[in-house]
Amino acid sequence: MITLTDSAATKVKVLLEEEAEESLALRVAVRPGGCSGYSYEMFFDGDIADDDISATYGEGVRVVVDPSSAQLLNGATLDYKDGLQQAGFSIDNPNATSTCGCGESFS
Repeated sequence: MITLTDSAATKVKVLLEEEAEESLALRVAVRPGGCSGYSYEMFFDGDIADDDISATYGEGVRVVVDPSSAQLLNGATLDYKDGLQQAGFSIDNPNATSTCGCGESFS
């Protein structure tokens, strides 16, 4: 299962509050595609399957991952930075043997 840093959990919480929908969770997934073989997806989802893996971070930020993605995200960390050099979410995935230049796909 992917973990969230405190800054990522805080940012996700703010974004979820803006959605104003209590049933939403952050879904993190891995899909075939991208220039390196797999790409990451993140979106708010209210359709949680029985076999989804779920964890809660920070002050009630629920994260769900489907079983196939969970294998590729085991040990990964989602971070959020808001600075001059780097802004946005990033995933540090120890399972990735290579990544593309944009940082959005891996193999």
